[in-house]
Amino acid sequence: MQGHPIQGAMPGVEATTGSLGQGLSLGVGHILGARLNGFDYRVYVLLGDGECEAGQVWEAAMSAAHFRCGKLHAILDYNKYQETGPIAREMALEPLVEKWKSFGWYVVEANGHNLEDILAKIRQVQLIEPTGAPSIIIAHTVKGKGVSFVESDYTFHGRALKPEQAEKAREELDAAR
Repeated sequence: MQGHPIQGAMPGVEATTGSLGQGLSLGVGHILGARLNGFDYRVYVLLGDGECEAGQVWEAAMSAAHFRCGKLHAILDYNKYQETGPIAREMALEPLVEKWKSFGWYVVEANGHNLEDILAKIRQVQLIEPTGAPSIIIAHTVKGKGVSFVESDYTFHGRALKPEQAEKAREELDAAR
């Protein structure tokens, strides 16, 4: 996969968001545009925790609550690392749950490695749509989960594995099934 979402490059990516932080603003725009045009659909936005250090994310969070974007659902990959190191060292996000709640969002947490848990949380947040509150699922994950030499090593964030590393990674992931 490419580093940033590019519309049409893979199924399910309906917008090119370019620089980090733009996706949530675009999601708010999709909800408001749908409202103006008489459409009724949900919008899902995937966020990274390092991305949440960008001010644009918090401006979008404020506007989503203000404009009662109840059909806007964010899923945050909270592995506590970004390209340059641990989130806490770069710009701490804690208290993360309380922060999102203070911005007017409905917040639930999930095991980001458990698809059943994530799907259950998606169903849960859909139930609160009539309140008008946008929602976020904070998915707790381990960076590089399942690959011994990558797990929690932020230096692999922006670089591809060498062919022999990729083979070893596939073997480890296959063995874990």
